[in-house]
Amino acid sequence: SIEATQAYLDRIAKVDGQLNSYITVCGEEALAAARLADAEIAGGGYKGPLHGVPMAVKDQFYTKGIRTTGGSNILKDLVPDEDATVVANLKRAGAVLLGKLNMSEFAMGDAFHHPYGRPHNPWDLSRNPGTSSSGSGAATAAFLCATSLGEDTGGSIRGPAAFCGLTGIRPSWGRVSRFGVLGASWSMDIAGPISRTVADCAVTLAAIAGYDPKDPYTWDVPVPDYTAALTGDIRGLKVGVIQERVNTTAVDPDIRDGVVKAISVLGELGANVEDISIPLIADSAAISAAVTAVDAVNVHRNGMRDHLDQYDHNIQIRLLTGSIMPAQAHQKAVRLREMLRRQIMEALEKVDVLVMPTSSIPASLLPTRSRVNSKEEVLEGFAGRRGFTAPFNLASLPALSVGCGFTPENLPIGLQIAGKAFDESTVFRVAHAYQQATDWHTRRPPV
Repeated sequence: SIEATQAYLDRIAKVDGQLNSYITVCGEEALAAARLADAEIAGGGYKGPLHGVPMAVKDQFYTKGIRTTGGSNILKDLVPDEDATVVANLKRAGAVLLGKLNMSEFAMGDAFHHPYGRPHNPWDLSRNPGTSSSGSGAATAAFLCATSLGEDTGGSIRGPAAFCGLTGIRPSWGRVSRFGVLGASWSMDIAGPISRTVADCAVTLAAIAGYDPKDPYTWDVPVPDYTAALTGDIRGLKVGVIQERVNTTAVDPDIRDGVVKAISVLGELGANVEDISIPLIADSAAISAAVTAVDAVNVHRNGMRDHLDQYDHNIQIRLLTGSIMPAQAHQKAVRLREMLRRQIMEALEKVDVLVMPTSSIPASLLPTRSRVNSKEEVLEGFAGRRGFTAPFNLASLPALSVGCGFTPENLPIGLQIAGKAFDESTVFRVAHAYQQATDWHTRRPPV
């Protein structure tokens, strides 16, 4: 562990100046934890597959004695006196914390200004590594940590995973504690891993999942051995292809081709592939945005009152929009959310998993100006790639992105696999079988 930890710290020092994936690096603390891990393992006290493994977490999670900024200058001096439950669980599993990863301000993906440096995509430094868990995606893809934690409200685990050629899962809502997590939307926030392989992702989720009395929204249900599902065998499983998200001009042709080829691999592996229709899915981005905008206002009510001007410009616009949204509009979004959830649940009564692209586009170019400057730009933000991750956070279901190819510009493509509530095992099973049959996950970015 000492050697691995030092190697990661050396690579962070060498490479991260190009990526800005870390906000805080905990070098001394990490080496101390690595020495302890080596001693424990040598003494026969092996804790499991994460024992001594150097990893990093999004700066959205409280870390005792280590600042937690939420990607904002507003919290630049916040040093929590306790760990978030997910961090405590990682330490209990023996993991070594390398540091805190960069993110969009307060996990709201619209932020333009990044006070700790704008994160860059290691596959192309001129492009976005995904929002809001941008540092988690960039650091993991560039081998600046062994695995990482992100947080997904509307796609902030799956998006960076797709843009950076990684595996990332948004677990079922209630599977992972949110105690000590800076929130964005009480009804959709969930922590989860971003890793280089499905197996790493499964091991990381197993370490953080489970009931927590400190979070009343966690479900008191058993956490299975996710690695037991990684059999490579998906013969007879039913895979539903969401037609409204595959056969549509809304998807970049290179993305669609990559996803269609990936689906054909699942068929070759013995899965029964069939078309599924979910009509309301086309409106999922607008539904999600309407719900989260109001949720965010509630989370930030004190900040809006005391120092609204200190927020990023785009975040100010988002919060102010949420604060004046008519009650009937919000209620309509809530009702549409339930209708969409019902359509997805009914589809999952026919099949074991649903598949579609994680994003309609590859990693986008980094913006050169604030994006929210007109009504048209706001409306554009209510559609596009958000409509590809939003369905499953609205439905509170597990959804995973796994790399399934590259565009001609060598930008990663993500296949999204979603499953029934608390059935992450089947999602992992399908993703792992696909990954074992392909070699996309073995490619390294040029950084």
